[in-house]
Amino acid sequence: MTETFDPNQVTFDQGLERIRAAIGQAKLAVDKRILTSQDEDVKKAQALLGVSVVPGGFRKYQLPVYLSKPSQLFITMAEANAEVPEHSHDEGDGIRFIAGGSIHYGKKELGPGDWMFIPAGTRYSFRVGVNGAIMCYCYCCCCAGRADLFDPSIWERPQLAQGA
Repeated sequence: MTETFDPNQVTFDQGLERIRAAIGQAKLAVDKRILTSQDEDVKKAQALLGVSVVPGGFRKYQLPVYLSKPSQLFITMAEANAEVPEHSHDEGDGIRFIAGGSIHYGKKELGPGDWMFIPAGTRYSFRVGVNGAIMCYCYCCCCAGRADLFDPSIWERPQLAQGA
């Protein structure tokens, strides 16, 4: 007899409460601070957020952060050693997931599977690693340029390097 997979056991609000409890238990300071999966205090909170309701062969955990309003998703492909100058997203929080390659934020190198949470209005910059990067962003704001509203032909999808 196979075990039934049912991911619908906890409500959204219960999930938020679970995150808040882990943040409290780990004494994780989250206000106006950029958090990454490589921060020691974040690792403590994340260890408390393992999820048991997964099929065999999977591991899953909740992140010790959440976006508090509707969000928009973006995917970015970045060339090796490209730099993002210091800036902020003033309208809302954001989270970046590294899918391939790496980025350097401060003294940390974030690679595939790593993430960083950026609170609204917090200034930051980063540099892309030597193999480029593929990232997924989820922001409570829109990061498109003003020209993107009027002329969709200004940008063509870049071709990824062979093997990327």
